[in-house]
Amino acid sequence: MAISFNAIGQSHVSFSAAESAKAGQVCKLTANGTVGACAEGESFCGVVTDVRGGVAAVTMSGFVELPYTGTAPAVGYQTLAADSAGGVKTVTTGGRSLLVVQVDSANGTVGVFL
Repeated sequence: MAISFNAIGQSHVSFSAAESAKAGQVCKLTANGTVGACAEGESFCGVVTDVRGGVAAVTMSGFVELPYTGTAPAVGYQTLAADSAGGVKTVTTGGRSLLVVQVDSANGTVGVFL
């Protein structure tokens, strides 16, 4: 029997979408009520799940799977920040401390609770 964390504790919020907001990528606030892409090393507020008609649906809490670059994060609490590709990377300064519950190094993904 496989363990699945999919959708546990997720909450979604609608924001205006900056042109840089892309589904499946981490995001930050870029203006009042507006989210867009993060730059390398920036802290992120959530994950864009969909963009339609200038509105972005953003997962703000709960379990998400994200692509990572660099060294694979370890399970447990890790400090993660945005990478340059819309995913995350492990950092020693800045970023967010998040609970990493699964790491798939073959596919370059990490499962975290926001």
